[in-house]
Amino acid sequence: MYKTAPINAFYRPEMVVSKGEAVIEIAVSDQHFHSAGAVHGSVYFKMLDDAAFFAANSMEPDYFVLTTSFTTYLTRPVSSGKLKSVGRVVNSNKSQFIAESVVYDDQGREIGRGNGIFMRSRMPLADVPGYSSD
Repeated sequence: MYKTAPINAFYRPEMVVSKGEAVIEIAVSDQHFHSAGAVHGSVYFKMLDDAAFFAANSMEPDYFVLTTSFTTYLTRPVSSGKLKSVGRVVNSNKSQFIAESVVYDDQGREIGRGNGIFMRSRMPLADVPGYSSD
Protein backbone atom coordinates (compact mmCIF):
# COMPACT_ATOMS: atom_id res chain seq x y z
CA MET A 1 0.00 0.00 0.00
CA TYR A 2 2.77 2.44 0.95
CA LYS A 3 4.89 1.88 -2.15
CA THR A 4 1.91 2.33 -4.49
CA ALA A 5 1.16 5.85 -3.19
CA PRO A 6 2.04 8.22 -6.07
CA ILE A 7 3.90 10.63 -3.72
CA ASN A 8 6.41 7.92 -2.88
CA ALA A 9 7.69 7.83 -6.48
CA PHE A 10 9.30 11.17 -5.56
CA TYR A 11 10.56 10.38 -2.04
CA ARG A 12 11.54 6.74 -2.73
CA PRO A 13 11.21 5.61 0.92
CA GLU A 14 11.88 2.18 2.37
CA MET A 15 9.67 0.98 5.22
CA VAL A 16 9.57 -1.85 7.75
CA VAL A 17 6.50 -2.30 9.96
CA SER A 18 6.03 -4.44 13.04
CA LYS A 19 3.17 -4.37 15.54
CA GLY A 20 3.01 -0.87 17.01
CA GLU A 21 6.16 0.36 15.23
CA ALA A 22 7.28 1.53 11.80
CA VAL A 23 10.68 2.56 10.44
CA ILE A 24 11.03 4.71 7.32
CA GLU A 25 14.29 5.53 5.51
CA ILE A 26 14.86 8.08 2.76
CA ALA A 27 18.15 8.92 1.05
CA VAL A 28 18.69 12.69 1.00
CA SER A 29 18.69 14.26 -2.46
CA ASP A 30 19.12 17.88 -3.48
CA GLN A 31 15.54 17.59 -4.80
CA HIS A 32 14.50 17.59 -1.11
CA PHE A 33 16.24 20.94 -0.39
CA HIS A 34 14.82 24.37 0.30
CA SER A 35 16.65 27.37 -1.20
CA ALA A 36 19.25 27.44 1.61
CA GLY A 37 20.56 23.97 0.70
CA ALA A 38 19.12 21.78 3.46
CA VAL A 39 16.24 19.30 3.62
CA HIS A 40 12.85 21.04 3.54
CA GLY A 41 10.59 20.64 6.58
CA SER A 42 7.99 18.88 4.45
CA VAL A 43 10.36 15.88 4.19
CA TYR A 44 10.70 15.79 7.98
CA PHE A 45 6.91 15.96 8.34
CA LYS A 46 6.31 13.21 5.79
CA MET A 47 8.77 10.87 7.48
CA LEU A 48 7.44 11.57 10.97
CA ASP A 49 3.77 11.32 10.00
CA ASP A 50 4.29 8.18 7.88
CA ALA A 51 6.20 6.37 10.63
CA ALA A 52 3.62 7.26 13.29
CA PHE A 53 0.70 6.51 10.93
CA PHE A 54 1.92 3.04 9.96
CA ALA A 55 2.76 2.24 13.58
CA ALA A 56 -0.87 3.10 14.41
CA ASN A 57 -2.34 1.26 11.41
CA SER A 58 -0.33 -1.84 12.36
CA MET A 59 -2.52 -2.04 15.47
CA GLU A 60 -5.77 -1.92 13.44
CA PRO A 61 -6.27 -5.10 11.38
CA ASP A 62 -9.46 -4.18 9.53
CA TYR A 63 -9.74 -0.44 8.86
CA PHE A 64 -7.61 2.34 7.43
CA VAL A 65 -6.64 4.91 10.07
CA LEU A 66 -6.61 8.67 9.53
CA THR A 67 -4.29 11.32 10.91
CA THR A 68 -6.49 13.74 12.87
CA SER A 69 -3.70 15.91 14.24
CA PHE A 70 0.08 15.92 14.08
CA THR A 71 2.66 18.17 15.73
CA THR A 72 6.15 18.42 14.27
CA TYR A 73 9.36 19.74 15.82
CA LEU A 74 12.37 20.37 13.56
CA THR A 75 15.52 20.39 15.68
CA ARG A 76 18.51 20.14 13.34
CA PRO A 77 19.15 20.83 9.63
CA VAL A 78 20.58 18.12 7.40
CA SER A 79 21.78 18.17 3.79
CA SER A 80 23.27 14.75 3.08
CA GLY A 81 23.11 11.08 3.95
CA LYS A 82 20.12 8.94 4.83
CA LEU A 83 17.25 9.86 7.13
CA LYS A 84 15.56 7.32 9.40
CA SER A 85 12.24 7.85 11.15
CA VAL A 86 10.98 5.54 13.88
CA GLY A 87 7.33 5.66 14.92
CA ARG A 88 5.75 3.94 17.93
CA VAL A 89 2.23 3.72 19.31
CA VAL A 90 2.26 5.02 22.88
CA ASN A 91 -1.46 4.76 23.68
CA SER A 92 -4.64 3.40 22.13
CA ASN A 93 -8.29 2.95 22.91
CA LYS A 94 -11.43 1.90 21.02
CA SER A 95 -11.47 4.95 18.76
CA GLN A 96 -7.94 6.34 18.47
CA PHE A 97 -4.21 5.80 18.64
CA ILE A 98 -1.53 8.17 19.90
CA ALA A 99 1.85 7.67 18.23
CA GLU A 100 5.21 9.39 18.49
CA SER A 101 8.04 9.42 15.98
CA VAL A 102 11.64 10.62 15.80
CA VAL A 103 13.72 11.24 12.67
CA TYR A 104 17.50 10.76 12.78
CA ASP A 105 20.36 11.65 10.46
CA ASP A 106 22.80 8.95 9.34
CA GLN A 107 25.00 9.65 12.39
CA GLY A 108 22.12 8.76 14.72
CA ARG A 109 21.46 12.35 15.80
CA GLU A 110 17.86 13.39 16.33
CA ILE A 111 16.88 16.00 13.74
CA GLY A 112 13.14 16.14 14.39
CA ARG A 113 10.26 14.60 16.30
CA GLY A 114 6.51 14.54 16.20
CA ASN A 115 3.38 13.09 17.71
CA GLY A 116 -0.06 12.52 16.37
CA ILE A 117 -3.55 11.29 16.99
CA PHE A 118 -4.95 8.74 14.57
CA MET A 119 -8.51 7.41 14.38
CA ARG A 120 -10.10 4.42 12.73
CA SER A 121 -11.94 5.28 9.53
CA ARG A 122 -14.89 3.45 8.05
CA MET A 123 -12.81 2.37 5.04
CA PRO A 124 -11.89 -1.32 5.16
CA LEU A 125 -8.19 -1.89 4.54
CA ALA A 126 -9.17 -4.43 1.88
CA ASP A 127 -10.68 -1.53 -0.13
CA VAL A 128 -7.49 0.58 -0.09
CA PRO A 129 -5.64 0.38 -3.43
CA GLY A 130 -2.41 -1.56 -3.09
CA TYR A 131 -3.31 -3.09 0.28
CA SER A 132 -2.49 -6.73 0.85
CA SER A 133 -2.76 -8.55 4.15
CA ASP A 134 0.30 -10.66 3.24
